[in-house]
Amino acid sequence: MKWWQRFAGQARAGLAARDEWKANRDEWKAEYKCAKAARKARGEQWPGEHLGGPRLSGFTLLPWLLLGMGAFSNLVQGDTPNPWIGGVGLLTFNSLYIYVVFRSFAPAARDSRSTRVALLVMTAVTCTLSLLYGGSWVAFFPLLGLATGAAVRGRNLGRVGIGLAVLGGAIAGSQDPSSGASVGYGTFLSTMVTAAILSLSETVRELRAAREELARNAVAEERLRFSRDLHDLLGHTLSVIVVKSEAARRLAPRSMDAALEQVTDIEAVGRQALTEIREAVTGYREGSLALELDRARSALTAASMEPVVRQSGPPLSARTEALLGWVVREAVTNAIRHSAATTCTITVDGTADRVRLRVTDDGAGPAPTTAPGTGLKGLTERLAAAGGFLEAGEGPRGGFQVRAELPADEREPVAGGALSAPA
Repeated sequence: MKWWQRFAGQARAGLAARDEWKANRDEWKAEYKCAKAARKARGEQWPGEHLGGPRLSGFTLLPWLLLGMGAFSNLVQGDTPNPWIGGVGLLTFNSLYIYVVFRSFAPAARDSRSTRVALLVMTAVTCTLSLLYGGSWVAFFPLLGLATGAAVRGRNLGRVGIGLAVLGGAIAGSQDPSSGASVGYGTFLSTMVTAAILSLSETVRELRAAREELARNAVAEERLRFSRDLHDLLGHTLSVIVVKSEAARRLAPRSMDAALEQVTDIEAVGRQALTEIREAVTGYREGSLALELDRARSALTAASMEPVVRQSGPPLSARTEALLGWVVREAVTNAIRHSAATTCTITVDGTADRVRLRVTDDGAGPAPTTAPGTGLKGLTERLAAAGGFLEAGEGPRGGFQVRAELPADEREPVAGGALSAPA
């Protein structure tokens, strides 16, 4: 079989491979259009649309293979000696180029040994073809630079780019001294620019993914905050309304004035609950510890429990007061609902470094098999985020105790001495 017959067979094989690649490309385009249309129908933005196009892939670097058309033309016109060597070399280079650039867009495949080996074989094929034929065949060095820039990232990129440029310039200069500098410069430029563009594209995608993740976390955090606020607000408010309603029902046969006073309190609690729910929805609710202590006194008294409130220490910051107010509200609500106690003691003790809160009752204490409620779990997370902690369990003298502690930072200036408010 003569050389042109072998070359014709190789050309037919190349055309078959090209047709297969076109079929795969058309299939990819069809899938891409379907996926994009589906996301658009759902009202979602296609990743990369804010940058003016879809995500980069190996197809982005395929048009640069046209740089090898000069060598292919020499083969077809019979200007290349030993054309079967040139044909095999051209097919090998193109195949390795496609293999490397497509694997370069997957980090795991890009850093694998097979990709590095394919890049080394490409370098050997490029050097061999350039030394054998020269002329338009040295244009494969910039193509090799494109593949190298796509596959090699990080610290070694500069050394690899310079080494490849020197190699290409030296080989091109040995064939044609006037083309050595231009080939070396083109090789270095293609290597570094390709790596820079692809690295920037990956960085932008990572930043966009991080932004979306932060947005999802913010939404989840807001949902958690809202659920906690509603639990604490409605749980306490409804408990107070139920207790005062029972008190009004008991007092109505004996004293209508006392019953009307309880009904008035129910109305005030309901109005205040509406205000707090609006504030919770907007996220601007700031609790007052003094207000929560007054409400605790009223709720405990209506539930036939004796309130004992002790407060000492310097004034606290608004943030600390809000957190302690939530603890008081939740602990008093649990005492009214579950403790069957006769006395509930609330103690606030502030020092220069820490502020401590204890809510203790003389009731039945915690049930042996009862798990912590949602409110106490949420408060534990809130105090932990603020640098404090919350503990709940059996009190030192029986009953149930909730103990909270927070750092006394961001305190307001002391306006007076210790505060004492026994009930």
